Amino acid sequence: MLNINNTDNIENVEFTPELIGKFNEIVSRYPEGRQKSALLPILHEVQAIAGWLSVPSMNKVAEFLNLEYIEVYEVATFYTMYFLRPQGKYVLEVCRTGPCCLVGAEKIMTHIENTLGVKEGEVTSDGLFSWRGVECIAACGKGPVLQIGPEYTFYENLTEESVSQLIKELKNK
Repeated sequence: MLNINNTDNIENVEFTPELIGKFNEIVSRYPEGRQKSALLPILHEVQAIAGWLSVPSMNKVAEFLNLEYIEVYEVATFYTMYFLRPQGKYVLEVCRTGPCCLVGAEKIMTHIENTLGVKEGEVTSDGLFSWRGVECIAACGKGPVLQIGPEYTFYENLTEESVSQLIKELKNK
């Protein structure tokens, strides 16, 4: 739906007619003249195809919605669910706020780094995984917790063993 052959060739972004149709449907949900309201769901659509939001793809979204480029960049950089560089197929997001750290979140992050062999923000060589610490994901009584994007599947009361099992299951999918 998005004509990007690989992450090295992102300069020539063109949206397919099917994707433009989906964009038009999204825009139609909002009052006339309020097309900017469609920005978040349209960015989600683009990211679902490409796995991340390149500058050229954000520029194309801005052009489609008749917005300034900076208006799209402001939104994409504000919300943590948008990725501004390539990510793994599974993005493990570990809550790193106080309550989760008190019950072992930092230990879980170290375990993920050692198990996957990549530092925070990097992608495994097979393209399956990346991970990062995130701010509160609203499960303070069940920590440590993580969610897996882009579907945002949620896991609570983590241990090194449960994280290892989760990674194994994801590899076998």
